[in-house]
Amino acid sequence: MLVIQAQAMGMCFGVEDAIAKAHSLQNPQDVTILGEIVHNRGVQQDLIQRGFASQAEEDREKLPESSSVLVTAHGISNHYRERLAGKTVIDTTCPLVTKVHKMAERLSQQGFRLVLAGKPGHVEVLGITEDYPETEVVATVEDVRADLGAKLAVLAQTTTPSDLLEAIYQRVVALHPDSEVQRVDTVCRPTKQRQQAIGALLKRVQALVVVGGAHSNNTLRLVEQAEKQGLPSLRVESPAELKPEWFRGLNLVGLSAGTSTPAEAIAAVYRRMLEIGRALQYVPQTTRGFSNKVFTSRAHS
Repeated sequence: MLVIQAQAMGMCFGVEDAIAKAHSLQNPQDVTILGEIVHNRGVQQDLIQRGFASQAEEDREKLPESSSVLVTAHGISNHYRERLAGKTVIDTTCPLVTKVHKMAERLSQQGFRLVLAGKPGHVEVLGITEDYPETEVVATVEDVRADLGAKLAVLAQTTTPSDLLEAIYQRVVALHPDSEVQRVDTVCRPTKQRQQAIGALLKRVQALVVVGGAHSNNTLRLVEQAEKQGLPSLRVESPAELKPEWFRGLNLVGLSAGTSTPAEAIAAVYRRMLEIGRALQYVPQTTRGFSNKVFTSRAHS
């Protein structure tokens, strides 16, 4: 069994910077992390062992008791930030998320109603909707309603697939022929790179393994792309979740990972996949015309 890794996968710079900032703090026992700094259990456990307190995202109505709070790469709304008055705020918001906030503010000031392509209730989405309650959040094309207003601005959660943003925009235009509709591409570059890489990878493999957390939106989007093409897909966080029977009969298997996934987790899953392939002793009957060079392993991406 040959394992082909996506050309772009794993942690983005925003996540890496957030973790590095947390690791640099001298008194983690005085800090509460608002939600999950990344949707990865290994990273979360490491931070807890370092002494950080953590407040679940669903408990955001309750303010932490600690003197300092750390805002994750997903960001928070200005409304929530005001509630933290009196506390030391350690802000690790990804600059690409901050860009969405600034764009939302500008468009709102210009009189546009925001139509946000994203996952309702996601912490990044709440960063917009808490400041702009009239925002229409749509997860699918079918969610788009008519009569949303005369001035509409379609933008996206940073981890939204680009083709979904475009489809939602086109649907908004179709349902509002007399409205002014703007499209603002706020999908981040790391997301675009990973989605493009997974698109190329899926043309070459029979199945896909994605390494990432169950709450990671961009991880689930990668799995979704495989499902759309009718390919078997498996999401795991660790090598222990890989079952040999899942790989029986497979020649070529792809490997990708969400932006919350550390390089060492990807490498561990990759090694386990190779072990399973050797144990199954399955001899590939075809490489679809690719040379052996294509399958050279990489521990990191």
